[in-house]
Amino acid sequence: DGHKKARNAYLNNSNYEEGDEYFDKNLALFEEEMDTRPKVSSLLSRLANYTNLTQGAKEHEEAENITEGKKKPTKTMLTAISMSAIATNGVVPAGGSYFMISRALGPEFGGAVGLCFYLGTTFAAAMYILGAIEIFLVYIVPRAAIFHSDDALKESAAMLNNMRVYGTAFLVLMVLVVFIGVRYVNKFASLFLACVIVSILAIYAGAIKSSFAPPHFPVCMLGNRTLSSRHIDICSKTKEINNMTVPSKLWGFFCNSSQFFNATCDEYFVHNNVTSIQGIPGLASGVITENLWSNYIPKGEIIEKPSAKSSDVLGSLNHEYVLVDITTSFTLLVGIFFPSVTGIMAGSNRSGDLKDAQKSIPIGTILAILTTSFVYLSNVVLFGACIEGVVLRDKFGDAVKGNLVVGTLSWPSPWVIVIGSFFSTCGAGLQSLTGAPRLLQAIAKDNIIPFLRVFGHSKANGEPTWALLLTAVIAELGILIASLDLVAPILSMFFLMCYLFVNLACALQTLLRTPNWRPRFRYYHWELAEKEWGDGIRGLSLSAARFALLRLEEGPPHTKNWRPQLLVLLKLDEDLHVKHPRLLTFASQLKAGKGLTIVGSVIVGNFLENYGEALAAEQTIKHLMEAEKVKGFSQLVVAAKLREGISHLIQSCGLGGMKHNTVVMGWPNGWRQSEDARAWKTFIGTVRVTTAAHLALLVAKNISFFPSNVEQFSEGNIDVWWIVHDGGMLMLLPFLLKQHKVWRKCSIRIFTVAQLEDNSIQMKKDLATFLYHLRIEAEVEVVEMHDSDISAYTYERTLMMEQRSQMLRHMRLSKTERDREAQLVKDRNSMLRLTSIGSDEDEETETYQEKVHMTWTKDKYMASRGQKAKSMEGFQDLLNMRPDQSNVRRMHTAVKLNEVIVNKSHEAKLVLLNMPGPPRNPEDMEFLEVLTEGLERVLLVRGGGSEVITIYS
Repeated sequence: DGHKKARNAYLNNSNYEEGDEYFDKNLALFEEEMDTRPKVSSLLSRLANYTNLTQGAKEHEEAENITEGKKKPTKTMLTAISMSAIATNGVVPAGGSYFMISRALGPEFGGAVGLCFYLGTTFAAAMYILGAIEIFLVYIVPRAAIFHSDDALKESAAMLNNMRVYGTAFLVLMVLVVFIGVRYVNKFASLFLACVIVSILAIYAGAIKSSFAPPHFPVCMLGNRTLSSRHIDICSKTKEINNMTVPSKLWGFFCNSSQFFNATCDEYFVHNNVTSIQGIPGLASGVITENLWSNYIPKGEIIEKPSAKSSDVLGSLNHEYVLVDITTSFTLLVGIFFPSVTGIMAGSNRSGDLKDAQKSIPIGTILAILTTSFVYLSNVVLFGACIEGVVLRDKFGDAVKGNLVVGTLSWPSPWVIVIGSFFSTCGAGLQSLTGAPRLLQAIAKDNIIPFLRVFGHSKANGEPTWALLLTAVIAELGILIASLDLVAPILSMFFLMCYLFVNLACALQTLLRTPNWRPRFRYYHWELAEKEWGDGIRGLSLSAARFALLRLEEGPPHTKNWRPQLLVLLKLDEDLHVKHPRLLTFASQLKAGKGLTIVGSVIVGNFLENYGEALAAEQTIKHLMEAEKVKGFSQLVVAAKLREGISHLIQSCGLGGMKHNTVVMGWPNGWRQSEDARAWKTFIGTVRVTTAAHLALLVAKNISFFPSNVEQFSEGNIDVWWIVHDGGMLMLLPFLLKQHKVWRKCSIRIFTVAQLEDNSIQMKKDLATFLYHLRIEAEVEVVEMHDSDISAYTYERTLMMEQRSQMLRHMRLSKTERDREAQLVKDRNSMLRLTSIGSDEDEETETYQEKVHMTWTKDKYMASRGQKAKSMEGFQDLLNMRPDQSNVRRMHTAVKLNEVIVNKSHEAKLVLLNMPGPPRNPEDMEFLEVLTEGLERVLLVRGGGSEVITIYS
């Protein structure tokens, strides 16, 4: 109704004030609906104090949509570093590594890699349980074995059956512990950790003790061949019984008779002596020189000591020798050893249970790798320096009567190692059974694989019951395999695949430089050399570009994918040169060479007549873009009116989903001095078109003072004055600027204003928490502003503004009349050209009187003079007027806020401010001028109505 009444009033050329009133009221209501930007204090109380719930990503994304609606260690630590970077790039809910990979690479990679990682973690649980059972049956309670065999060939099969039975029982027990609750696993974890630490210390203590008092640990040798001690009584060919020399059991194994003179013995047995060597000679023995190099042996070979004396005869293979049970190689050993270092993902798997996953995952993971790497490497060196190589290669301890070699080395008792190893494997199994179901639950909740949806359900406390049951079933399959040497390589493949994609995710995010990639962990690096593979790639690029553009059309971009795609509006002078190239320089610093940049400008005129000028201007802009290293596109429009051309640019630039979302323009310096209303109307029109198109807007004031790309600030601040929440643009922009070398050494300071009813102390805490979750390093300050008496200066500024506005409204000169006043304007020397998006030289301003005819008569002249006199009388009346109280209040707010901003930020290299609503008239322009007065470089920012920054990964 307001629009209709205003339109009728204007069309009827009557009661213009009534039309203005209706239009302003209706516009104010419309902008009130559109400009629902919350105050910072209310926003922080909702966003800063979030709770990290055990849930999948779906709920987080739904929450974001609601908010938007409302407005390998064996070599390097590469994987851990990449994971730390990804983990600190936002809040990591349940799902750990899967969540990080899927959010970095998308659901296609995330779903596949997530399942691989889930299966690897599940098989790891089976491996740890089998390890615990082996320690239990071999070293703790051997008599507990259910299956036995006297046949050496069938003994290993009986052992596998024992592993299956006891492994299943252990699995059921552990699943029950996990089902009852994670808090019990955490309680057990402290006990398990204590056992592991005591065991490690016992090994170091034993190694030191072996340097001066090595333990008695004999190994029986025949020549240089290692003999099994399981079936021999003494390490000798003969023994003394009642002062008689008789053959030993060992003689019987190599000879076909127990008589010395009638027996036929193995040739190697005859020509070599039986000796006993010290299995653990100690740290000072120098045995490390023999163990330093690799010695891979095929299956079935006899374990030999190269430095021992031996006759050069072959002999026959005897089962009393200690034989190699499996062909060894570097790849095989990596596959077997690798699962011992897969624990680097344990912390990320339980990200949903961590109080601060962003802090705990990098610190915990890297410290765990450093600690375990030191322990593993130092133990390898200590074992090689203390223990004979034949003992190290004796996998089942056949040469030492089945004793645990590391246990014998340790001090004060072998049982420390036995018990510690048992509990550590049990603890690792519990950790895997805890992390794997949560990983599966996160995959199920994302609904990437529909048939897994049922595993997304959980108990009331968040425990993934159905996922735990499936994990137990798959772990049982690994236990039924029963052999550690077969299970370990399986999970190694799963984990290696996962680690590959963790590194790939980090590399891609680094190369793409998405604004959402703001990891708090900075010690990662990717180096990629650019290569040119010929023109054949161009066709592939075209197809890929077409495919990507079609994909972009499928839906709006997610908040995490938002980056400023710029449309930079440049002003050209009469010679078609860019009047203010620093605007393009600032755009290049903001983009850092990444993302979409469109540089647009308007030539006023007819397209058929000005086509050549448009081409020349486009080439000028392209050369400037090359000089400023701006990678993007130029767009020239020829239009009859400047405002129409700018509107066309804002509406039509881009292709498909590859469109601009942010407009960059300069502030119209000199609009006050210009008597031409077009000086500010073009600017206001551009701002309002941008707002209507739901685009973000950046207005640079004093753009000529902005730094060039060769200038680098060695210090200084980028100050952000966050008055209202406008989608997060104010937080994102300084972060993007700091990626450029010009602004890199500047510090970010964020100020927000507290009113009388706000708790400024709590606001500062909330803001600091909010910035921590945003991974943005900034100094925080809350400025308190209280109402005080309105100063005379405020009245003066308000009166001057209203006088100027009313005078222009009363005069309402047409274009023809302005032409007649040209000499007067020149004499006054007050007409200044705009320095940014300037006035439309050929555009008619709105006029509320009849057109003045070119044919002049005396009556017409006198009427014109009378109307001007009347206008001047109206202007004289303005000198005695009282300012509008609402304008006084607004001006007072602008003046007081400007005082605070200048006081705090007068030395800042750049000040970022919320742009308070799209201006409608000169009064609004005046408020913005007062607000930014006394500041060298200012960037006015207005969001496009959507969130552009998120705390989530």
